[in-house]
This record gives sequence, C-alpha cells and structure tokens, in this order.
Amino acid sequence: MATVEEALKALEPLRDAGSGKGLLELEWIQQLRLEANRAVFRLALPGFANGQRERIANEARSALLALNGIEDVQIELAPAAAPIGAAGHGQPAPLQAIPGVRKVIAVSSGKGGVGKSTVAVNLACALAQQGLRVALLDADIYGPNAPTMLGVADRSPEVSGSGDSQQLIPIESCGLAMVSMGLLIGPDQPVIWRGPMLNGIIRQFLYQVEWGDRDVLVVDLPPGTGDAQLSLAQAVPMAGVVIVTTPQQVALQDARRGLAMFEQLGVPVLGVVENMSWFSPPDQPERRYPIFGSGGGQTLATAAGVPLLGQIPIELPVQEGGDSGRPVTLAHPESAAAAALQLIARRLLELTSP
Repeated sequence: MATVEEALKALEPLRDAGSGKGLLELEWIQQLRLEANRAVFRLALPGFANGQRERIANEARSALLALNGIEDVQIELAPAAAPIGAAGHGQPAPLQAIPGVRKVIAVSSGKGGVGKSTVAVNLACALAQQGLRVALLDADIYGPNAPTMLGVADRSPEVSGSGDSQQLIPIESCGLAMVSMGLLIGPDQPVIWRGPMLNGIIRQFLYQVEWGDRDVLVVDLPPGTGDAQLSLAQAVPMAGVVIVTTPQQVALQDARRGLAMFEQLGVPVLGVVENMSWFSPPDQPERRYPIFGSGGGQTLATAAGVPLLGQIPIELPVQEGGDSGRPVTLAHPESAAAAALQLIARRLLELTSP
C-alpha cells in the first residue's frame, strides 16, 4: 500500500500552467490523506486558476491511481472565499481603491462588434505614449481578445506568493501591464461561468494582481449591461467610462442603454467614441464614405449631455495591428485612426485631471 509521502511525491510534477510552480508549493492541493484504498485531497484554486480545474483534477487522479493499492481518488473542492470587498447581509460593499492605481477608466459598449476592445487597447497605448504608466485589464471574460491584440496570446502570467496571499504578475507588452482571462485558458477553451464566478474573477483581477504604481488602469468591459459592469461599478471608484458605438441605428440603441446604466450606477460618463465613422480609400485619403451612416455618435453624445470624444475611421492598419499584435497607435502612428485615438487620449486626460 502506498504511503502519504509517496502520494505527495507523485503529485510533485503537477504544475500551474501560468507560473510553472508546483501545485503543492502553491498550496492548491491540500490535506492529502489515504483512507483504505482511496486517496483524498482538497483542491483549493484561486479564481484566476479555475480554468485549469479539469486538467489539474485529471492529472492528479491519474498520478494517484498509478500508486500501489490506490483504486479511487476523491477530490474535495475548497469553499469559495467571499469576494474581496463583499459586505454581506445583502448590503453593497464600500468602493475599494486599487493600491498604487491613481485612476480607473472603463471602456464599454452596448453591443458587440463595434470595436470596443480595439479602442480600449489602442487607447491604453495612446495614454502610455503620453508618458503615463498604464495598465490594461481585459474584463471581457467570455471573449478575451486583448492578448491577441498585444501579441502575447502564447504567454501566461506568473503567480507570486502562496496560499491566500497569491497574486498574478501582469504581462508586459507594448508599454502596458496587462491581465486577461485569455492568458489563463487555452485558445479554444470556453468560459462557462455564472454571475457569482464572474464577479469573483473580476474582483481578483482588480485586487489580486501586482499592478504596481500606475497612473491609469484601462478596463475593457464586455458588451452589454450585465454582471461585469455591475461588479466593476460596485467594487472600485472610477474616473469614468467611455461609451463606444458605431454610427448605425442598432448600435446607438444599445449604446443608449449602456450609457443609461452607468448613469444609474453613479459612474461618470466621460464621453462617446464613434468607431468606424467612415472609410477612406488608401489611394484617396481625402474621400470619406460613411458606410455605417453618419452623425450617430454626435446624436448620442448630445442627447446624453456628454462630449463626443472623437471619430475613428475604418483603416486597414487598424485590423492588421489587431491581428499582428502591434496596435495601430504604435505600428502606424501617422495614420488617421491613430491620430484620432491619440486625440481621444488627450481629451480623456483633460477630463480626468484634478
């Protein structure tokens, strides 16, 4: 019959996919014991590692079943910790600032497909070009695209500390410090989570990441008016939110709902960004073709009493930069789209300066 020492030795090779550290060292596998012909242990994963749960469970089960006399493996899941800042008893938690982060600017949209993540990534890069220390939180848990746009989809963040004090170390790219769910799961792995788990991971991304000393944290929110937006608004004080839309009517309808949600939550709406405003042929840059209509962004901004921060044209370098991992503000700073994004960044700095 195998001993506990032999069982621990069998589990030593198991590693966190991000940091490469052993699961025993990280204390993700706890309270290992042998009961007759069965091995029992507790699996205590932090929220950011939940995407690895199935792999870890399968590897641990296989390693233990290979030992002499072990015929069954029982895995106990550690109870989920209360979300950071949770007040309990149905009461909202007080807003909790992120240590070292001076201001938080969220980028949101009412619907998908309007280029919100492209705007968020390039806006973060443009702010960094202004000499600021900038971080980017990709809070689009179900559709994380920032790793691809920043050219780090093949990398994983390391983990510092152990037990309850563990923190993620952001990935550095394009002058930004970035964390995304896309760095913690496989490229084809879906995130199938309900609201409480989503709330937990967003709070961990806010407070259990070594952001360091940052002038601005840009948060790329998922489209819509759901759990992620509510979690962010109820967790951290924000300098404000930017609403991204295209000029077409269906996008404006959803953008109005998103804008109204933040107003109801008491989050300042800094302004509207109109994306895909027109197309200019590369050989005729003076020509403008409003493929998705015109004037929609200004109409939305005027109705809400907020500024139209800028209009971003459709240009091939924007798409190429997103696919190649080199955002247009860095790869083609002379382009019309990059100039528009840099102007938006300057306007945001003016709006959020003390």
